[in-house]
Formats: sequence, C-alpha cells, structure tokens
Amino acid sequence: METVGISSLIGMANAGPGVQGEQPESGGKGFADVLQSTVEKVNDAQLQADQAVNELHAGEAKNIHEVTIALEQADISLRLLVQMRNKAMDAYQEIMRMQV
Repeated sequence: METVGISSLIGMANAGPGVQGEQPESGGKGFADVLQSTVEKVNDAQLQADQAVNELHAGEAKNIHEVTIALEQADISLRLLVQMRNKAMDAYQEIMRMQV
C-alpha cells in the first residue's frame, strides 16, 4: 500500500519556476503534475482501504489490524491533502488582497 508521505510533498516547493518568467526545466515535474500525482495517491489509498473493509465484511481478511492500518493511512493522507488545499486557498486569498 502506497501512502502519501511528507517526503513526496517536499518536492512541491521546488516544482515551480524559481525566477519570475522562468520556465520549468523540460522533463521536470511542474506543480500541476505533482498535485495530480498526490491526488491520485490519496485516491488509491482510499480505494485500497475500501477494498480492505469489503474483504473484512466478506470474511476474507486475515487480520483486522491490517484493515485498521489501511483505514488510518487513507484517513491521514486525506487529512494532509485537505490541509494542503486549505493552505493553497489561504495563499490565493492573501495574494488577491494585495494592493499593487
């Protein structure tokens, strides 16, 4: 099971252009690519947790601890994504309030 870790999100700080008007390196991942891959990873974690719960209901799960861990990993990754969204919205609103 792959979860979204803080190490995968650190690259987001370096994903955008460093200087105004500078284009990202060709072949490098942009902010949109990093964001999309992060959302996909969170979605995969949610789907795996749902599958683990369904297996538990069907009696196929061998260990309830694995199901609980899958649920917690999905929950934590979703909470992290929501906090990222909140920070991005706060930054956007702060930029919109700036006077030029």
